[in-house]
Amino acid sequence: MHKIKRDDLVKVIAGKDKDKTGKVLHVHDGKVIVEGCNMVTKHSKPSAGNPQGGIVKQEAPLDISNVMLVVDGKATRVGFQVKDGKKVRVAKATGKVID
Repeated sequence: MHKIKRDDLVKVIAGKDKDKTGKVLHVHDGKVIVEGCNMVTKHSKPSAGNPQGGIVKQEAPLDISNVMLVVDGKATRVGFQVKDGKKVRVAKATGKVID
């Protein structure tokens, strides 16, 4: 179980996009891709999917330590508790169960 999951709302706490919030699109190997954050320009060759080619703007991965989960509009750390025999994520700021 991870502290940050896909479709979570997160706030970027470090880097060029500091203080931006967005939805997590992908989590992999300690990195997250956040919607609209850490945008990079990529040069793509013409292909079947993109016959024109050209310059494409897309999200690049951020380290998972540079984002914080947003619960009720407030960035918070994440802890774990066992409730009814299930391990659940808990917001440290409010004590609220996240999932």
